[in-house]
Amino acid sequence: MSSLRHVGITVSNLNESIRFYQDMLGFEIKTVMLEEGACIDNFSCLKNVLVLTVKMSGKNNSGMIELLNYISHPSFRHENNYPITDVGCSHFAITVQNLDSLYKNLVANDIVFNHPVQTSPDGNVKIAFCRDPDGTLIELVEEL
Repeated sequence: MSSLRHVGITVSNLNESIRFYQDMLGFEIKTVMLEEGACIDNFSCLKNVLVLTVKMSGKNNSGMIELLNYISHPSFRHENNYPITDVGCSHFAITVQNLDSLYKNLVANDIVFNHPVQTSPDGNVKIAFCRDPDGTLIELVEEL
């Protein structure tokens, strides 16, 4: 493997998710595309897929996320605190600057956190876990 390409996140409300990832976390929209046809049907294991895909990256094109809004197969919203032990991707991590300030801003915007900001036992990072509008768990990390 040469690098991690992106993290795909299925969302129920694309505008709400863009607001969260762009306005609150600082990701930038790189591409927006409507996907359909045999190729997407095949890798989705679904028929007649129509999905609106928004690719976003962090500053300096660091880290890419792909928001997927399945128009043909509507998504559903998980409860905000589904278990981290569910099989599948448990979370993804984003490196941020000034986690304390970001935490305050996100809480003021009703973003749910598992626990307030804390320092790792080795003292190398500050961390906090929050959930996006659909309940996807995100680890926010500030390197010290």
